Amino acid sequence: MAGKYTYFISDTHLGAAYLSNPLDSERRVVRWLDSIKHSAKSIYLLGDIIDYWFEYRNVVPRGYVRFFGKLAELADSGIAITWITGNHDIWIFDYLPSELGIRVIDGPIIEEIDGHRFLLDHGDKVGKQPLPYRIMSGIFHNRICQRLYAAIHPRLTLPFATGWSKSNRVSRKPINIDCDIECGLKIVRDFSQEHSAKHPDIDFYIYGHLHIAINEILPTGKRMAVLGEWISHSTFATFDGSNLSLQEFEKD
Repeated sequence: MAGKYTYFISDTHLGAAYLSNPLDSERRVVRWLDSIKHSAKSIYLLGDIIDYWFEYRNVVPRGYVRFFGKLAELADSGIAITWITGNHDIWIFDYLPSELGIRVIDGPIIEEIDGHRFLLDHGDKVGKQPLPYRIMSGIFHNRICQRLYAAIHPRLTLPFATGWSKSNRVSRKPINIDCDIECGLKIVRDFSQEHSAKHPDIDFYIYGHLHIAINEILPTGKRMAVLGEWISHSTFATFDGSNLSLQEFEKD
């Protein structure tokens, strides 16, 4: 029997070097997926699900076997799974869609769910993002740069990428993190308000990226949610056809 709920999750950062126990983190996400397999009709992964991923022509990175296996199981059971790439899992190409039977999209996208229209994005491709970030994102999306990067042996690129991610998170001061969150929230909130005023047919705006959990009503009467993260809090959103709610998995 098909489920009735749609689920949204982002920023699990599986495999991140700064996680105290990456395997436990993966198992927790798999337990969540297993807990919703009978109630879900669709699942949206809104980016940074994997902390680093790069597909070469004939090989892919090791790991994530439990997670990928569960996604394949759910997709085979008829649950529609959409993965909207973020800034950490930007280099997903054709392997995961073909092997797992899921849809992979570089957002933002507009989806109709139970008669309501949703704008979905990781959160880093909407609004006026800072110029340095836009330049870096442009480099990462550039096909020539991707091919040049692929020509470097993985034993060099993998430690570099995972080390950069760890250093970026561990070395930043709390005041800088708070500033980034505040600025990022303003960007997505301003974008959502302006877009909603021009596109009243959009009922919900959902993002990840900011590592905070927010579920609020915009001045236009529409709803905006930011999904939080799975590093310190295992938050996700559920849509029952009418209402969108934020919840925390295995909350103590």
